Amino acid sequence: MAPRLQLEKAAWRWAETVRPEEVSQEHIETAYRIWLEPCIRGVCRRNCKGNPNCLVGIGEHIWLGEIDENSFHNIDDPNCERRKKNSFVGLTNLGATCYVNTFLQVWFLNLELRQALYFSSFLKTTCFLTDYEPQTICEHLQYLFALLQNSNRRYIDPSGFVKALGLDTGQQQDAQEFSKLFMSLLEDTLSKQKNPDVRNIVQQQFCGEYAYVTVCNQCGRESKLLSKFYELELNIQGHKQLTDCISEFLKEEKLEGDNRYFCENCQSKQNATRKIRLLSLPCTLNLQLMRFVFDRQTGHKKKLNTYIGFSEILDMEPYVEHKGGSYVYELSAVLIHRGVSAYSGHYIAHVKDPQSGEWYKFNDEDIEKMEGKKLQLGIEEDLAEPSKSQTRKPKCGKGTHCSRNAYMLVYRLQTQEKTTTTVQVPAFLQELVDRDNCKFEEWCIEMAEMRKQSVDKGKAKHEEVKELYQRLPAGAEPYEFVSLEWLQKWLDESTPTKPIDNHACLTVFCEVLTLCSQVICM
Repeated sequence: MAPRLQLEKAAWRWAETVRPEEVSQEHIETAYRIWLEPCIRGVCRRNCKGNPNCLVGIGEHIWLGEIDENSFHNIDDPNCERRKKNSFVGLTNLGATCYVNTFLQVWFLNLELRQALYFSSFLKTTCFLTDYEPQTICEHLQYLFALLQNSNRRYIDPSGFVKALGLDTGQQQDAQEFSKLFMSLLEDTLSKQKNPDVRNIVQQQFCGEYAYVTVCNQCGRESKLLSKFYELELNIQGHKQLTDCISEFLKEEKLEGDNRYFCENCQSKQNATRKIRLLSLPCTLNLQLMRFVFDRQTGHKKKLNTYIGFSEILDMEPYVEHKGGSYVYELSAVLIHRGVSAYSGHYIAHVKDPQSGEWYKFNDEDIEKMEGKKLQLGIEEDLAEPSKSQTRKPKCGKGTHCSRNAYMLVYRLQTQEKTTTTVQVPAFLQELVDRDNCKFEEWCIEMAEMRKQSVDKGKAKHEEVKELYQRLPAGAEPYEFVSLEWLQKWLDESTPTKPIDNHACLTVFCEVLTLCSQVICM
């Protein structure tokens, strides 16, 4: 027989000879083993069910050890949500909006664009209303930029901006298409501004011009079709270097056979050549690496996980028609898509701070500063591919990088002077930021108070449990029976405990006495 059952049988042996009316307090205490010594804490590793004075193993060790204040609450330190000194502010991922967050951070760190948006006259007449909420896309962008610049929060919520754009937060959109559409929308909105520095900021920063040049092989007539661009879309299939992609973009194309060109001078279809000539380049050169392409076999988009090498300094002079200008660019951002599929994955951005020259990785709410003012792509190149399809990463020299996940490279025109532009948040926007900071500080105080109350309550409970153990065993003073189940709930306190109800204990005791009485009578 198991030791516990032997102990229980011995405790109730008196019931075989004692009649119910003769049961005394001593018999009850013997039956429930009141006078057994409690187990020594640290020696007994499990709860001894046969000993009512052993509470080891039901969670009391949490209360009897050293006080860990964090165990008394489930409220994180509100200061963890506070922006660190000399750091940037992150953006909340609303479900599948990481691609939006990456572009917002890139645009925010374009100081000229940020300053122009601050100067645009959208909010000034209404922002001092206490219940003001941004309405238009530009108002939301102004407010977001002001929060990114001066908020006390570690990260902010861009849901107003995303909602104004009508984006589905649960569905990942084409990041490259989003960039083009938003720039077009922003340019159209700002074109109504009176200030020319604001009205023309998109063209000044992002707009270049090229010409489709077609030359008739018969008469030599040259025709040009001018076109503006805000980014160059570069094919990466079959290439290893960015410069090769640019060369192919400008490569001469032969128009022959069914694809012959109708020459207005010859008034007939003729063989011809066509190529793109870069006429002017913007201050900010966006290079889209066409990683997401249509697969004719499957009828769906697929991602090209090809390694493409690129340098931190890009000389565009060999590619432009008019020589002699300043065409040396410096890498300022790398936008990354992590994942093997064109329909899923995660977007992050590596962006260079134009004022300090330091690189940062923007990953939604989390922002990481790179060491030594160097771009470090790191684990962004992990794809978790099957080993058969893995390609060894090419070696990169100093000042060069290679990536199979980069889908957009942003270059800034290099200048002799160091960037000293200081962008000040206008008073009408700062007022809105101050209001939000006040709300955040109030929330921090409220959370800290709730945290303190939970800790104080936990410490009081800690002392109560310690006192309980000091009073074991019960001794001569009056005592009450408590069920083990109730005590476990009381110690756990994850759910409110009900008043002590010993009916179950008394019922069992009466049933045992009745059974014993029947045995004696027989």
